[in-house]
Amino acid sequence: MELLSTSQVSKSFGSRKVLRDISIRLEEGELVSLLGLSGSGKTTLLNILSGLLPPDEGRVFLAGQDITGRPGHISYMLQKDLLLEHKKIIDNVSLPLVLRGMKKKEAREKANPLFAQFGLEGTQMDYPSQLSGGMRQRAALLRTYLGSASGVTLLDEPFSALDMITKGQMHAWYQDMARKIGLSTVLITHDVDEAIQMSDRIYLLTGMPGEIRHEIRIEEPKDAREKFSLSPEFLGYKQRIMEILQA
Repeated sequence: MELLSTSQVSKSFGSRKVLRDISIRLEEGELVSLLGLSGSGKTTLLNILSGLLPPDEGRVFLAGQDITGRPGHISYMLQKDLLLEHKKIIDNVSLPLVLRGMKKKEAREKANPLFAQFGLEGTQMDYPSQLSGGMRQRAALLRTYLGSASGVTLLDEPFSALDMITKGQMHAWYQDMARKIGLSTVLITHDVDEAIQMSDRIYLLTGMPGEIRHEIRIEEPKDAREKFSLSPEFLGYKQRIMEILQA
């Protein structure tokens, strides 16, 4: 089932056109990547999808409902975890519920059972400074999940600050967790390997203004990708993508 889509979205800032005629879709349970070079308009497109930025032309639809320029329907996680250092982890992750009017105690009770599922059990009463980089990202992802009423999450390079080993662990964890809770994701990345490893489909955002001229489907099943990055098939995808981006 199609959850999220855009129809011919374009955006300019003054005289500079950033995006032109962008049409994408996200199916239920998918992870779709927006892959492109710096300056291709990836973050601008995510801001439009989230409703934080209205397009000049085109529309955004969530489960068939027009949500163009209307924030609050889709959760959005930026590159930095933005955890509040003076708040305990339980209160950081339940903050979206409190902002929607839920009492602090009730918000904690709703968030608490998810800590084990997100690999955070035992950190509820810790402060962000006591967590590793990977654990902080998990807490930020849990907060993002609790802020989403639609089951759709937008991620803007959430793993880019992690070291290579931790990043690989987070990729595997996120794929498994998203499958278990039925999360659908749009991921911005400039990391070709990350896009191939994590995605069902990849949209290549190229040119200035940014346009989507290529869509690549990754055929390898997600539950069989443990050593996918070492396979000839993986290198084949990477070569094709690099050729398109470099062109």
